[in-house]
Amino acid sequence: MAMLSKIPAYRKVQQIWCRKKEGDRDDIHPYKVMEITPPPRNLGVRCLPPNLQCGESVTIEGKTYTISAVTHRYQLRKGKYQPSEKRLDVLSTGRYILNLYFDNLLQQS
Repeated sequence: MAMLSKIPAYRKVQQIWCRKKEGDRDDIHPYKVMEITPPPRNLGVRCLPPNLQCGESVTIEGKTYTISAVTHRYQLRKGKYQPSEKRLDVLSTGRYILNLYFDNLLQQS
């Protein structure tokens, strides 16, 4: 009778390298992009400039999105904090403007 042992499945670590175009001075870094309009939708990992801020516009697959939040996550490895993930939370531009309008109405009341 053969004995079966359970071998733990290890997660595959996927790294994405963004190449710099020739003549381009800005560094390009991978960001995990999430559209946060309910239900949340993953837009994938995109190579974008490192200095993105809230309120900026980004075009992904022909659609324009406005950045709602930028999150940098760090992990403690060997006694040092090292970057582990960069994430952008985005809204479609129309939804972002509508949310600003509703926030303004709420503050006026």
